[in-house]
Amino acid sequence: MDNNFSGIIIKGVGGFYYVEAAEKIYECKARGIFRKLNMTPVAGDRVNISINEEDTDKTAVINEVLQRKNVLIRPPVANLDQLIIVVSICDPAPNTLIIDNLIAIAEYKNIEPIIVITKCDLANTDEIYNIYNKTGFTTIIASSITGQGINEIKNIMSGKISAFTGNSCVGKSSLLNLINLGLNLKTNDISKKLGRGRHTTRQVELYKINNGGYIADTPGFSSLDLEKCEIIHKDELQFTFREFAPFINKCKFTSCAHVKEKGCRIRQEVEKGNIQKTRYDSYVEMYNKVKDIKDWEK
Repeated sequence: MDNNFSGIIIKGVGGFYYVEAAEKIYECKARGIFRKLNMTPVAGDRVNISINEEDTDKTAVINEVLQRKNVLIRPPVANLDQLIIVVSICDPAPNTLIIDNLIAIAEYKNIEPIIVITKCDLANTDEIYNIYNKTGFTTIIASSITGQGINEIKNIMSGKISAFTGNSCVGKSSLLNLINLGLNLKTNDISKKLGRGRHTTRQVELYKINNGGYIADTPGFSSLDLEKCEIIHKDELQFTFREFAPFINKCKFTSCAHVKEKGCRIRQEVEKGNIQKTRYDSYVEMYNKVKDIKDWEK
């Protein structure tokens, strides 16, 4: 007898998918139809599965992958609600181009970018905070030493699928341990359930945290990976800068690229201080990088 459940893939590796459904974790295989459709289920996918209760191993099968909110190629993960971009105020110093690249990709993929500025106990955060807070992003000042900002981060992660990214040494691991004190223990427990050791390839894995949300453990998740795999076309780039939105159709020329054209409303707003100059400079650099890329090269 088959029982049907809806669940979420928390890990997929070696042709097996581990689905959290009905408060259990099931090892599943995917139906052959997905191969014919050239579709690979990934962590974060909402799925419908069936379990054969008469089978002593209680084998389970993924029958359907529900419509995705978004999907990233590398790291392979679906339905992210938030990309939490961790930036340290020093050691290493903030790189606004990297931050803005990550924000643009998140916006392009319908993922809400959250900026977390760490090491606030070591230097003043006002400048970098104001750039992003004034642009309209949730911006949190945090310290793993004093605990500042930890509760705020916990609250925004409640009930959502979040991924953390940022340069090495910015303090992601320290933050994660404070956000969910039992995460290391739970990670080990889940790893045993998932049979780590049986499969050697590390893939994206979702971990449930205390507030009912999930953290996507994304090995190798860097801005470089995203830039390589998630190329934004030059005509779409302007829409990934949310502060441009009120002015995009108000330039002198409808084909304005907002780089050096006369009568560009975007550039005028930068001069007035209504658009942060560092954000605009990032846009220009990103535009010049992708302007010659053809559709077939994406």
